[in-house]
Amino acid sequence: MKKTSIILSALVAGMMAACTSGTPKANLTSDIDTLSYAIGMAQSQGLKDYLSMRMGVDTAYMDAFIKGFNESAKSGEDKKQNAYYAGLQIGQQVSQQMLKSINDDLFGSDSTKTISLDNFMAGFVAGTTGKGGLMTVDSASTVAQTKMQQVKARHMEEVYGDNKKQCEEFMANIAKKEGIKALDNGVYYEVLTEGKGEIPSDTSRVKVHYEGRLINDTIFDSSYKRNQPTTFRANMVIPGWTNALTHMPVGSKWKVYIPQDQAYADREMGQIKPFSCLIFTIDLLEIEK
Repeated sequence: MKKTSIILSALVAGMMAACTSGTPKANLTSDIDTLSYAIGMAQSQGLKDYLSMRMGVDTAYMDAFIKGFNESAKSGEDKKQNAYYAGLQIGQQVSQQMLKSINDDLFGSDSTKTISLDNFMAGFVAGTTGKGGLMTVDSASTVAQTKMQQVKARHMEEVYGDNKKQCEEFMANIAKKEGIKALDNGVYYEVLTEGKGEIPSDTSRVKVHYEGRLINDTIFDSSYKRNQPTTFRANMVIPGWTNALTHMPVGSKWKVYIPQDQAYADREMGQIKPFSCLIFTIDLLEIEK
């Protein structure tokens, strides 16, 4: 979680309407509630310095800032009104950006899921005023990151659990296939061409031709089709690739079967849906010196 800059660039949507009647109270009965509160508190980190140095707000008037933030009122010219207007500005940015950004990150296109607005606001206000916080601002960043990973992983399991099951079944069947050899972490391969050259280290720059397929045989990427090999460092790709490359002699051509946790796991990458196993034909052409 970033500190001061995220207050402007990633503040959450929809806050104002729900928070015009005073300070919201936290009610942390679920991971979503705790995540929401922690995010709200984490976003308050560095806020007073931002208000003072970037917006000219006298932070002695933070109660007025919170009032303006909650109510989105018009500005005035004195310090108290200026603090109130700063709250309005932040509130407007919040209403237009952050909830959507966080919900998109956590739940993707599922518009029926959202973090708790009230608990986000409770955390934000407690962190901003320094009063009544259920955790410190520093610890809130850690809690938010941890809970975000947990909530996102659970949601991905709900939506893409079938992919994970299919991947597990596919890899179990591959392991029984004749001619298949095992690498670490559940990666398997079969030798199409046996190379005799040097084996790359994980920091080697390698030149390869490759083709990537899903388990339904859909080709999602191919340097062969582009008629253009690609060059990269062996540790700058998914773990399953690094694993294979650091065991392949130059001149080898392998078919590599990569389980989802050694590919993109719960991330969606174009045609590659979360928890997808991947199949690569990899032709190691050379190690660049």
